[in-house]
Amino acid sequence: MVVFSVKVKPLFSILVVSLSLFLLLALLFSPSPFSENSIPLGSPIGKVDIWSVRRLVEWRPCSWWLQGHLTALPSETNGYIRVDCYGGLNQMRRDFCDGVGIARLLNATLVLPKFEVASYWNETSGFADVYDLDYFIQQMNGFVKVVKQLPPEIASKEPVRVDCSKRKGQFDYVESVLPSLLEHKYISITPAISQRRDRYPLYAKAALCQACFNALRLTKSLEMKASKLLDAIPKPFLSLHLRFEPDMVAYSQCEYPGLSPGSIKAIEAAQAKISEDTGHIRKPWTGDLALTWRKRGKCPLTPNETALILQSLSISTNTNIYLAAGDGLMEIQGLTGIYTNTFTKSSLLGGEDFTSMHGNTKAALDYYVSINSDSYMATYFGNMDKMVSAMRAFKGLYKTLFLSRRAFAELTSQGLSKKELLDALWKAHKDDFVMGRGSALPDCFCEFKL
Repeated sequence: MVVFSVKVKPLFSILVVSLSLFLLLALLFSPSPFSENSIPLGSPIGKVDIWSVRRLVEWRPCSWWLQGHLTALPSETNGYIRVDCYGGLNQMRRDFCDGVGIARLLNATLVLPKFEVASYWNETSGFADVYDLDYFIQQMNGFVKVVKQLPPEIASKEPVRVDCSKRKGQFDYVESVLPSLLEHKYISITPAISQRRDRYPLYAKAALCQACFNALRLTKSLEMKASKLLDAIPKPFLSLHLRFEPDMVAYSQCEYPGLSPGSIKAIEAAQAKISEDTGHIRKPWTGDLALTWRKRGKCPLTPNETALILQSLSISTNTNIYLAAGDGLMEIQGLTGIYTNTFTKSSLLGGEDFTSMHGNTKAALDYYVSINSDSYMATYFGNMDKMVSAMRAFKGLYKTLFLSRRAFAELTSQGLSKKELLDALWKAHKDDFVMGRGSALPDCFCEFKL
């Protein structure tokens, strides 16, 4: 009996160990719906989607501003600065972030910014209607001085406007703005696009970065609405920022054969409005100039072109897509006819919730959803796309890609077959994704090799 039991126990142990190893291997190598390497439904056989490609470069927040090693704020201020912001929400956000850095650079105290009311954007909301002011002031403590109200001796005055825009070459705030600040003590500015941030000391850059990525939080009521919208979108989902509105096409000066009569009429109306506002007629380019213009990446992608690129990237046609876009998108059936699980703000929010909102608050919803989406793609590289991609990098979300208008125009002009075109579009976008091109703002982010 002893001999028998000795022989059985090792045999039994071997069987148990072998079975355990088999089960472990099966679990490790079985496809999971949460695996980045799993092949989505609808993808071409043998090709995974673009997100499964291994990246070589990531952009992450630089440690010099995250660690908070700051130069102490001077005890005396040189004066007060109000940042006047124009355009859409994300353009105003960009200008305000720049203004924060300028205020710290000039040792100025920051006043609540002015969001210019614009009938074009259907806008009436100000800074405090979109962003949590108390939270902003709290988060900027130690980076820059911020006040809700001006001291009595200044409160009754309008700020002296300092023009930062119409300058030739790079704009320098120390040379051009500080003298006015010291003289008048209360000024307003709109930051110049051509500013020299490379001259900023690190403490001024840190103030800009802190403002843009740690201090601007939506108001509680707006964040609740945005969270409600996010919860309503089927998961997982792709947030797609698509730009093909009449004014966008009119400004582009691009021709699009085959558009519907309704789209053509809307574009002509937008062209007339631009001519009325600016005194310049923006007619579409024709002939060789039109082709050159398109190859330079100047022409917005149509919804149908966007769908083709998504297919080239093996984005499954049953993917849930949230359309982060403004009102008036044209030819949208070119996308929704192929990607049928497409959702918008208006389709997911109640009528009263949606109709009571203006341009800035609607844009804030798109921004919130996009920085929290499983993946993000944009057909343009505008202010929203720059802000969203940078915030996604800040949050460690790297499934972000900008669809290349230039590559699309160049490749479609070569007379390629559909398979050749799809393969070429895949390669062009794969290279961008692998190298992390355009994925973050360089002022606050550092490149990491993987």
